[in-house]
Amino acid sequence: MRGRTSCVLTGAGISTDSGIPDYRGPDSPPRTPMTYQQFVGDPAFRRHYWARNHLGWRHMDSTRPNLGHRALASLERNGLVNGVITQNVDLLHTKAGSRRVLDLHGCYAQVRCLSCDNAISRVTLADRLERKNPDFARSVTAATGVEIAPDADAVISETEHFVMVDCEICGGTLKPDIVYFGESVPKWRVEAAYAMVDEADSLLVVGTSLTVMSGLRFVRHAAKHGMPIAFVNRGATRGDDLATLTLDAGTSEVLVEVAAALDQIGTRSSA
Repeated sequence: MRGRTSCVLTGAGISTDSGIPDYRGPDSPPRTPMTYQQFVGDPAFRRHYWARNHLGWRHMDSTRPNLGHRALASLERNGLVNGVITQNVDLLHTKAGSRRVLDLHGCYAQVRCLSCDNAISRVTLADRLERKNPDFARSVTAATGVEIAPDADAVISETEHFVMVDCEICGGTLKPDIVYFGESVPKWRVEAAYAMVDEADSLLVVGTSLTVMSGLRFVRHAAKHGMPIAFVNRGATRGDDLATLTLDAGTSEVLVEVAAALDQIGTRSSA
């Protein structure tokens, strides 16, 4: 990629090497994520979500960045990446040391009240849910085992006996600070992402098929302004026709090689 700095747009494919599955990879099973309309419109859907999330969020919290995340953090430290726009909610870019990260779809670690907008940590909510459901995790895990979904949910079916909790301040509905399917990304985040793209000389798209417009719009924006665009992804993406370069490959392997090669160039230049 020519140019001095790249803005990086990432998706679930960059986190699979950390043990978090993606939604649409070549080997991913069919998944039906809960929509915003289901969550806000039906208490049964909310109970089902919180029961699953009560088991799954700790798995995401315990995951560690992989070599791909660390390579991007290294590229940023060396002035070759101006920032990361991620569609993931796993916080792995931040854990890896990337300093300028825009969590486009929010993150798993915070919860907000839909009525009063009060925010609490997921740890705080976990303590409250555990007091209401002291034997839930043990009974479900013992009966069925637990499969983790990409959005910090555990894939379980029996959730009717799970007890939810509401906002302690106003009694409103609690929701993860995550943008659901069917929900709009906050305007300020979209504007901040466009600004990050505009500051860079090129766009690097990593680990996303761009199936949803949430990420694709930034690729179209970069193409409209004549920016070089490179893709690293296993499988085709919706933006391939706009790409300057496409690599059908694993994200970790490619990013590590790029970071190593640029480190060598920098070392030779300073010698």
